[in-house]
This record gives sequence, structure tokens and C-alpha cells, in this order.
Amino acid sequence: MADWGPVFVAVVLFVLLTPGLLVQVPASGKFMEFGNFRTSCVSILVHTALYFALICIFYFLVSIHLYLG
Repeated sequence: MADWGPVFVAVVLFVLLTPGLLVQVPASGKFMEFGNFRTSCVSILVHTALYFALICIFYFLVSIHLYLG
């Protein structure tokens, strides 16, 4: 059986942390905007750092496991 927990966590975080989809940090002229579907280089870097930090937390500290089949 394969462990699908890390895959599930990575996909969910990728969708939630896509810049401009739900939230964009930093936004143009503001600190945060919601659902504007735009992005900038700075917001890509911020969202990448958040994604990396949350992936490390969920993979190594929380250790989520999901077995299917």
C-alpha cells in the first residue's frame, strides 16, 4: 500500500497557496488582497516560502498518513 498523505497535503496546499486564487500576500498597494487572480514576483516568492514551510511542518512534524486500497 502506498502512503498518499504527503501527496494529498501537497496538492491541497498548492491549490490553497496559489498566489491570487484565494489570497495574495503582498498585494499591489496593500498588504493582502483576496481573490484578485493577479500575481507579482514578490508574491510568488512569499507564497513559495509559505508553501515550503507548511510542507516541512506537515511532512516531518505532523506526519500525516493516508492509505488507500
